[in-house]
Amino acid sequence: MSKSKSSKSEDEYFAKEDAEKKKRLEQQIKEETAEKRREELKEICYLKCPKCAGDLNEILFRGVKIDKCADCNGVWLDDGELTKLAGSEEGNIVRDFLGMFKK
Repeated sequence: MSKSKSSKSEDEYFAKEDAEKKKRLEQQIKEETAEKRREELKEICYLKCPKCAGDLNEILFRGVKIDKCADCNGVWLDDGELTKLAGSEEGNIVRDFLGMFKK
């Protein structure tokens, strides 16, 4: 009888281990798939205008590299670039505009 009880406990243990391994593997596959999708999107969208999908060209404006669309002439700024352009002048409209978004 103890062999049967021991065997049942072992079976439960290995079933639990297999379920946990399966769960970890599924999570790993999910993460790898998401990362692959992010990389594919980045490759497709890199330096593309979010408005019209035209090509973005880096231009130097007041000492800051900004992205300008060759098609719609939209201008896109990376994190921190608007702050650099705003400078520290008092009454600067760009700086004041930035203040609306600070937490």
